[in-house]
Amino acid sequence: MSGLTHDWLSAIGENPEREGLLKTPHRVAKAWGFLTAGYTKSLHDAAGDAVFEAEGSEMVLVKDIEFYSMCEHHMLPFYGRAHIAYIPDGKILGLSKFARIVDLYSRRLQVQERITAQIADAVEELLAPQGVAVMMEGTHLCMAMRGVQKQNSSTSTSAMRGVFKDDPRTRAEFMSAVQQTLRSR
Repeated sequence: MSGLTHDWLSAIGENPEREGLLKTPHRVAKAWGFLTAGYTKSLHDAAGDAVFEAEGSEMVLVKDIEFYSMCEHHMLPFYGRAHIAYIPDGKILGLSKFARIVDLYSRRLQVQERITAQIADAVEELLAPQGVAVMMEGTHLCMAMRGVQKQNSSTSTSAMRGVFKDDPRTRAEFMSAVQQTLRSR
């Protein structure tokens, strides 16, 4: 990665030997190692041993989980917030693990639509709940700083599984709770 960065700097007309850029190839390699750490981990690494037996059957909603990812089309950042809900069916997950699952999938070259579905599928795989709902809101720098240059645009994606997909009332309860968060910003 360091060698590629050195060559990239030369290709754009920079001098990779100048003082301010001497350590840049190393820093870029280290940064990309962090930004793409999702390739080196599994769902079970993210969840650990935090799946617990439980008797609850009411919606659990974790809102405003920050995410940062890199667009696979332009390799530019996109970022935002994820909202995850599920209705338990005998198992629950430690709350911090939702953030770890979001990080697992967002720290890869991605598109927002895929991350949303991957998070929903992961919660479904871990817990086999009655249903899972995921909504993500993102700002994409590939749209804001290049191309159409629309800095105030955002993208919302959702994935519904089980009762969130099949029962309009359950889906509406989730959407209402998320919309309250959006309105309060």
